[in-house]
Amino acid sequence: MIRFTKMHGAGNDYVYVDCTAREIEDPASLAVRVSDRHFGVGSDGLVLICRSDVADFRMRMFNSDGSEAQMCGNASRCVGKYVYDKGMTNRRELSLETLAGVKHLALNVEGGRVSTVRVDMGIPELEAVRIPVLASHSPVIGLPVEVDGERFEVTCVSMGNPHAVIFVNSVENADVHRIGRAIELHPLFPERTNVEFIEIVNRAELKMRVWERGAGETLACGTGACAAVVAAALNNLADPRATVHLTGGDLEIEWAQRVCMTGGAVTVFEGELL
Repeated sequence: MIRFTKMHGAGNDYVYVDCTAREIEDPASLAVRVSDRHFGVGSDGLVLICRSDVADFRMRMFNSDGSEAQMCGNASRCVGKYVYDKGMTNRRELSLETLAGVKHLALNVEGGRVSTVRVDMGIPELEAVRIPVLASHSPVIGLPVEVDGERFEVTCVSMGNPHAVIFVNSVENADVHRIGRAIELHPLFPERTNVEFIEIVNRAELKMRVWERGAGETLACGTGACAAVVAAALNNLADPRATVHLTGGDLEIEWAQRVCMTGGAVTVFEGELL
């Protein structure tokens, strides 16, 4: 029997399991099982909270298809809430080990519970070979990508995981599923990619829909929101400090060499897996 907590950050929902005292033998298979929205708990994936030798805690994150991701901004905020609210720490500034490096969290506590979390997401990677994307120049701005005879221009950024950002006139009218799936699997991206569809509201506000690598369209993506603001600033379409309106809620992003993200973290329910 495995106890779990269902949580979400801006609608990006995961099943969280405390693995500080036990290990999960096959987390990839478990991620597929719990993510099923008809026969499982229902989520965008599975997050394991583990012990760390280099930080306060370690996060492992698995997509709904069982693939392991390097980093998830929304999940990192929820991990901060999880460990504080459950009394696993009384610190309001935490370090979190991920496959994309150690991230630093600042917890905003109200009434003894974490309400919002600010995450230092690090320095965005703009070198093509390190994103990775098969491009001959860096930064990768306006890279042409052909999908079903259509040509799109993408700006590529890594926030510990790869992102391809497309600017559109309307996110509501964007064919996120068809185009997102095709770009995720495009040969230009050797490790696949997340795909963000961005509508510029003004220089301080963006609207976003996202196709996540290994999960499909989700209500939010924290690293994607960070990549979107970086990409918009690189294209001189927005300021490096902006609010990103996602389907599941808003995130505040600030890029001043390092990218910081602030947003909510919500506990939905708890249960047991048989």
